[in-house]
Amino acid sequence: MTRLLKIASALLLGASLIASLQAQTFKVQKVRIGGEGGTDYLTAEPGTGRVFVSRGSHVMVLDANKGTVIGDILDTPGTHGIALVAKYNHGFTTNRGDSSVSMFDLKTLAAIKKIKIPAGGLDGIMYDEFSDRIILTNHSKPGTATAIDPSTGVITGQAELEDNAPEGAASDGKGKLFVNNESKNTIQVLDANGMKVLASWPLAPCEGPTGIAYDRATDRIFSGCGKTSAVLDAKTGKIVATIANGDGVDALGWDPSQKLIYIPAGRDSSVTIVHEDSPDKYSVIATVTTGAGAKTISVDPVKHVAYLFQPVYGPPPPDAPQGPSGRRARGPVVDAFLYVISH
Repeated sequence: MTRLLKIASALLLGASLIASLQAQTFKVQKVRIGGEGGTDYLTAEPGTGRVFVSRGSHVMVLDANKGTVIGDILDTPGTHGIALVAKYNHGFTTNRGDSSVSMFDLKTLAAIKKIKIPAGGLDGIMYDEFSDRIILTNHSKPGTATAIDPSTGVITGQAELEDNAPEGAASDGKGKLFVNNESKNTIQVLDANGMKVLASWPLAPCEGPTGIAYDRATDRIFSGCGKTSAVLDAKTGKIVATIANGDGVDALGWDPSQKLIYIPAGRDSSVTIVHEDSPDKYSVIATVTTGAGAKTISVDPVKHVAYLFQPVYGPPPPDAPQGPSGRRARGPVVDAFLYVISH
């Protein structure tokens, strides 16, 4: 087959796949879960249907197949994120309330130890297979990225960042980490082994970057921002595409085998679903409705299902102060729902 024929064949195959995805209906199932506490991040365990959900002072473990609560990880004050490392049968939570990471047994959910993080401001968390490290992104002053050995829970390194509000981190699987800086509107590049900052790349017109994912097949970084998200060439830092999406983004989901990006928007109660047609071309193939405030997401790349979780708040007391950054005051949690996106 000649080179031109190969290119034409690839284009036809890509067009056929996009048409097939567009023809499918993305369904959203709303499952009442209830329970106490607000939420931030959630993490789906690949292939099992288990979903770990932060609930303020504890982490709720759900069986998403049945829509039931199957476990609870206690003593996680101010918890934000959860990372799972099947290789060691260990899970980890970031607890801003006492500046700690909880390490637990993935099978039994029993607590193993608490790891004190001197930097404080704990928020995002992820596992980097290349360096075999848990990576924390901390809203400390200055912002920091902390590395932890997932087998022992020992802190192995820390990098100082340019922003007090680092958000998500992603790995290229080859030794580099990429961290979104929400206030500076940049991505910083880190050496995963040495935890050294290598570069800083501007993200304009993407503002307030939070969610992040990496496509290792194309070396593209997806940075989730309110209203306009960005795609970067990971080798040069150049923005190669932008994506229109809803407002109130705080995470980003990625299904690598299906080439689908999920961008949740809490203020617009929606998720924009995008197909990577080629490294520099992206098509919005669906926008689905979820619930008010649902701004974080986790994708199970085995089951090809995306999950969001959001509590429902009652009216606040008349004299309640505003929340952080001028946010409206919230009343008590009166209900909570898991949103399951499938196709």
